[in-house]
Amino acid sequence: MTKLPSLYAFPDSSTLQQNLYQYILQAQSDALARHPKFKIAVSGGSLPKLLASPVLLASRDIHWGKWEIFFADERAVPLTDPDSNYALLKQELLDKIPKTASEPTVHPIDPEMLSDTQDLADAYEKALIGSFAAKDSVKLPIFDLLLLGCGPDGHTCSLFPGHGLLREEDAWVAAIEDSPKPPPRRITLTLPVVTHALKIAFVATGAGKKEVMRKIFDTHPEAEGGEVLPCALVNLGAGDKVSWFCDQAAVEGVSFSKKSSL
Repeated sequence: MTKLPSLYAFPDSSTLQQNLYQYILQAQSDALARHPKFKIAVSGGSLPKLLASPVLLASRDIHWGKWEIFFADERAVPLTDPDSNYALLKQELLDKIPKTASEPTVHPIDPEMLSDTQDLADAYEKALIGSFAAKDSVKLPIFDLLLLGCGPDGHTCSLFPGHGLLREEDAWVAAIEDSPKPPPRRITLTLPVVTHALKIAFVATGAGKKEVMRKIFDTHPEAEGGEVLPCALVNLGAGDKVSWFCDQAAVEGVSFSKKSSL
């Protein structure tokens, strides 16, 4: 039997941030016991702001200089564009890292490739190959941690419900030209790469998420031949490697077993 993900429900954003910090700290510790770098990928939305908690930014236990940060998905826009996930992470987190700390290694998209989304995806995949397969051939990269969001439609990264990209099995990074959410042109990690990570943390907050959270955790359309939402596909594919960090409002009415602390 596949082991199940962990669903954490916290009373407020401060408690959520504190627990997310402890989770990230443990993921960092586990990673640096294995290799010199802590390799993570992050998505956009509200995640960077939640990630940049005062406790994380002030912590002496976070070894920023050993972090290697990739983007779980990115929009085909300039790095200074308001729609850029890099710009969002820079504003909410990277620019707030103490000046006394060593800087993390960050891998943005190549802005010279913006005119062709497939070229942009190919270039980003080469960046991943350079980091994860510089010496050996590997089928998939193994991220130490993915920090992901969940859209109200159940999408994560730029993997949308019912989209053909959900069936991609070979590419590490895929181009999407017809995103249901603007901007339409993006690149994204593929589902096999996401589920291959060692740890996957979703953050979902607010009452606007409760309906989709019920669908992700309490309905099982795969048993009836129906559509499985991308976030649910990650749960199914990665099992107990997945942890969900939510507030009470986001999981109201969800019957799946919830935890209140790590």
